[in-house]
Amino acid sequence: MINVRGSVRMKSKEAEINISPLIDLVFLLLIFFMVTTSFVRETGIDVRRPSASTATLTENGNILVAVSDKGTIHFDGRKIDLRSLRSHITRALAENPEGSVVIVADKVSYTGIVIRVMDQCRLAGAKRVSIAASKTGKES
Repeated sequence: MINVRGSVRMKSKEAEINISPLIDLVFLLLIFFMVTTSFVRETGIDVRRPSASTATLTENGNILVAVSDKGTIHFDGRKIDLRSLRSHITRALAENPEGSVVIVADKVSYTGIVIRVMDQCRLAGAKRVSIAASKTGKES
């Protein structure tokens, strides 16, 4: 027979939920997403890019150098001097040998400074140096 009184007494106990495995799972998911997330390096300044009808999107890990409208050079979020740019690019290429250098120059920046930045990047050993542009009609 079924013991009705015994089953009623058993239900009066408080139910316990062990959340330790749930916390472990959440931490594992957090670590997984932190490891697999790719971080985008920004240049550190807002730049209005010139437009070009032949602009293409590159997916490689790029080394970004920014030239502002006032002629200042920014690398990895910091304002740097033209003389130190070569050592910064050499160090970045040592970390990412397949990376290409992208110069993000403002559309009203001085051409002479952009040419000197390109020259320093090539002297540092960069094989691919390009200038960032937006598609025609889609200026940033």
